Amino acid sequence: MNEDNRYTVPALERGLRLLGEFSRQDRVLGAPELARRLNIPRSTVFRMLNTLESLGFVRKADGGAAYKLDMAVLRLGFEYLASLEITDLSRPLLERVRDATGYSTNLVVRDRRSAVVVAKVSAPTPFVSTVFVGTRLPAHATLLGRAVMCDLALPELRELYGDEPLPPHSPHTPRTVAALHALLQEDRARGYVIERGFYEAIVGSIAAPVRDGSGRVIAALGVTIPTPGPDEPAIDEGSVIRAVCAAAHELSTLLDYAQPAVAPGAAAAPTRR
Repeated sequence: MNEDNRYTVPALERGLRLLGEFSRQDRVLGAPELARRLNIPRSTVFRMLNTLESLGFVRKADGGAAYKLDMAVLRLGFEYLASLEITDLSRPLLERVRDATGYSTNLVVRDRRSAVVVAKVSAPTPFVSTVFVGTRLPAHATLLGRAVMCDLALPELRELYGDEPLPPHSPHTPRTVAALHALLQEDRARGYVIERGFYEAIVGSIAAPVRDGSGRVIAALGVTIPTPGPDEPAIDEGSVIRAVCAAAHELSTLLDYAQPAVAPGAAAAPTRR
């Protein structure tokens, strides 16, 4: 027996893998498809689904022929977010940035290839954001994702993405790991990320990494900036950069990171793209 598998519970592992097959793209799945994906007998999948249904993790959909996730999964997700120290520590800082800039602020952590929004403070503007707590963004195609990945070395990126072309989400999305790595190196040297239309044509973002006591990037804090109309004043990008970088570094300090004497971006001039 493999030493690493000696203490695993195969039935529990299969049940968790089954739940992991549901996603935003695959909201409804039937037992035959799940059996095919997991490579286990259909009868076993039916028993797993019945058990998960009795516990409130899945429920029948489409007249009972297939299943979708139920409220117990959401409850676990919110309990997880509530358990993250960083979400409690970030709240007043996100509010401060929102009040100083007038823009909605977000905090994300990375889950492999996704940047997951774990805290959000909305600004009272007509602009309606499609990003909410729990939203998963493609890390390689968003500025928040770039900020939270900026320390990854090229071998780490290759392990994460493989050698296949990266899926495009806009004309600006890097299509190869090498191109992504080049962007991340620029982001790391700058100390923050700024760009318009990188993910969505009508918005821009400014984001900065958040580090823990070991110096590792564990999150990213940023603002979403709608494209101003022709009659609206130009955005003072320099002040927004300073507000975002100051909040990211203060949050890092609260997480025991020994910040440098001068925070990256603190005195930076605005950069337009």
